[in-house]
Amino acid sequence: MRRFTALRGATLTALALGTVLTAAPARAHTGRPPGIEHCTATACHFDVPPGTYDVTVRLGAATASATRVTGETRRTLLPETAVPAGEHVTRSFTVDVRTPEGEPTGPDGTPGLDLALGGSAPALEAIRVTPSGQTRRILLIGDSTVCDQPADPYSGWGQQLPQYLRKGLSVANHADSGESTVTYLRDPRLWAAVRPLIRPGDLVLVQLAHNDKTTDEATYRANLETLVAGIRDRGGEPVLVTPVVRRWFNADGTLDNGTALLVNGLGVDHPAVIRAVAAAEDVPLIDLTAKTKALVESLGPEASKALYLYNEKRDNTHTSVHGATVFAGLVRDELLARHLVPEGRVRV
Repeated sequence: MRRFTALRGATLTALALGTVLTAAPARAHTGRPPGIEHCTATACHFDVPPGTYDVTVRLGAATASATRVTGETRRTLLPETAVPAGEHVTRSFTVDVRTPEGEPTGPDGTPGLDLALGGSAPALEAIRVTPSGQTRRILLIGDSTVCDQPADPYSGWGQQLPQYLRKGLSVANHADSGESTVTYLRDPRLWAAVRPLIRPGDLVLVQLAHNDKTTDEATYRANLETLVAGIRDRGGEPVLVTPVVRRWFNADGTLDNGTALLVNGLGVDHPAVIRAVAAAEDVPLIDLTAKTKALVESLGPEASKALYLYNEKRDNTHTSVHGATVFAGLVRDELLARHLVPEGRVRV
């Protein structure tokens, strides 16, 4: 699966209120609350080093509003939040700031923290950014169905997962387009760079299969075992994730075929191997293959197109923002069901 050209477009109107960090100066805006000098009309930039930061926003206005916050490489950090006219709400989330800010083999991106405001009627009255300390993290290892995709209309489910998390739990998405278990272990920008970042207590979700088209079963199994052992050596908790299905229907409306269920040209059933390794190594398993298969089949050949990029690109593998958001919700549900994250840190 190839990488897609980045299209950047930060959009945020914000008020820096009580921030302990340095915000880039910008022109003042008449009619805006005091402090808007820290923002342009469409973006706020905080000049902070790589790290994990807590962000608190105050939303609302004299008229009814609905605000969605994204950041860095198109990550959804706060889902669209409706606020009645004349009222305000406060929401908090934790964000990972790193270089490169998106895919590990991609461009560095913009230094610091960039946030963008969207939604049907955005209204951000105030924002506060502070270092978060030793926040628990969810690290992601995966391919283009997981990664922070740089360009519309593409999105990986890992890019949408942060919106389901509250302050105190962050996502560090180190998934990369086009990677297999073989290439992820081999490329020094990937496993060799990610492994030292794992801290005791971190969850590390691994979903690699889509690009293991020529990997034999013994190698594929050994590669998964290497990742599990390396995560545990660092004090992290590995979680194996079976791959999202491809939208490849049989004539009877089922997805019971090798293309849909990730059986490669050598006959290696990737989800089956992942399940076997999880059982043998006593590793938590998120069976996203089973979950996405059930969902896609329930929608059928027509309605399921919206989850993928069929209408835009005739693509039955990569997901739209909508599809990635739905699939990220399935991951959220599994994390809760298996008690891998505390309920208080998750939006339901």
